[in-house]
Amino acid sequence: MQKEDLVFETLDRLKKEISKVIVGQEKITEQLITGLLADGHILIEGVPGIAKTLLAKCISKTISADFSRIQFTPDLMPSDLIGTMIFDSVKSDFFFRKGPLFSNIILIDEINRAPAKTQSALFEVMEEKQISVDGTTYKLPPPFIVYATQNPIEQEGTYRLPEAQLDRFLFKVLIDYPSDLEEIQILMNYQSISAVDKLSQINPVITIEEIAVIRNKVESIYIDEKIAGYISSIVSATRKSRDIVLGGSPRASISIMRSAKAYAILQGRPYIIPDDIKAVALPALRHRIILSPEKEMEGLKPDDLIKLIIDRIEVPR
Repeated sequence: MQKEDLVFETLDRLKKEISKVIVGQEKITEQLITGLLADGHILIEGVPGIAKTLLAKCISKTISADFSRIQFTPDLMPSDLIGTMIFDSVKSDFFFRKGPLFSNIILIDEINRAPAKTQSALFEVMEEKQISVDGTTYKLPPPFIVYATQNPIEQEGTYRLPEAQLDRFLFKVLIDYPSDLEEIQILMNYQSISAVDKLSQINPVITIEEIAVIRNKVESIYIDEKIAGYISSIVSATRKSRDIVLGGSPRASISIMRSAKAYAILQGRPYIIPDDIKAVALPALRHRIILSPEKEMEGLKPDDLIKLIIDRIEVPR
């Protein structure tokens, strides 16, 4: 069997393990796996009770790696994340006790509940993948992925994430209510077994070493210059639109390219096609643009304008 077949088979097993617990949400699952392969952090947004946290836990359970879950609260301090210096009375010296960010897969629940000081501590880790404490820098071993959840409707006790931090997320994934049929299936699946018990049924199917191999293959995915121009045209259009106050930066273009490469390998292809760009453009751009006040008052969402831009731009052939 060729290496490409092995990669595709491994990713297929990963999807099947997640489907043991998660009903529907195949597209969302694919986006989370795409982010994992593209080495990018993911912000998951949705109302309470639609399995945001459960989905992130399922992803972590399929990987043979260290996992930490952190519940963000308004009184959370930076030391609660990165760790703190502790005095050893026996040795009469200080030592560093590592915090939960020293892990491979990090699940942050309700990321918008922590104050700015705590967010800034997370900011360095997400961008640099390192932690600085008392003049010492600790490099975090790969993979290091942050899955963060956010509730879009509650405002009390929350803090708006700064645009600079939002820009560090590869994707912003939106989870909606299940369909009627999916909700019936959820009820039938959970009538005799709890979510915790179902999580115990998920087996690790991919190792850190295998992730590194697949990521190397993602880097080698071919992108034609015309496809690169297609990405540039989409992002550039967000900057020129009168309906958008803040458009996508070159980091947005790079994020689309990286995630399109990962999406292509999920489809079993060694090159990017325009459909790959369309598949990742919404989650890669929606948190990086700010609509004009007029368009927000009209009830438009970032996705609406991104779709309009994509429809107007000529697809390369």
